[in-house]
Amino acid sequence: MKLSTTIQSGDWKGEKHVPIIHFPESIQANTINTLKVSIGDEIAHPNTLEHHISWIKVFYQAEDSKFPVEIASFNFSAHGEGEILNSPVASTEVSIPKSGVISAISYCNIHGLWENNKEIVVK
Repeated sequence: MKLSTTIQSGDWKGEKHVPIIHFPESIQANTINTLKVSIGDEIAHPNTLEHHISWIKVFYQAEDSKFPVEIASFNFSAHGEGEILNSPVASTEVSIPKSGVISAISYCNIHGLWENNKEIVVK
């Protein structure tokens, strides 16, 4: 089995597991922009000990690059223990020099790996 065969995707408006990439589609080169990634904007994902999003990883692959670069890794550890909850929403500041693709992968403890991609044009 290859890991790539287990990664699922879909339209985040109808599937609560797909990571949503909040980032402008067009940016100026080497300027700082806020990158936010979330799960469940349209359809809330459960956040319980039994069913939750454990983590989101974000990558960027420039159009002329063979491999992606990891931008961020977000872990979500509070799923109701001690009545504490955290939501699968995270952000970071990023500067991107060239056009390419931002990819996000999330992990649900019941439904596995989910991905989404967003093309970015750098002017």
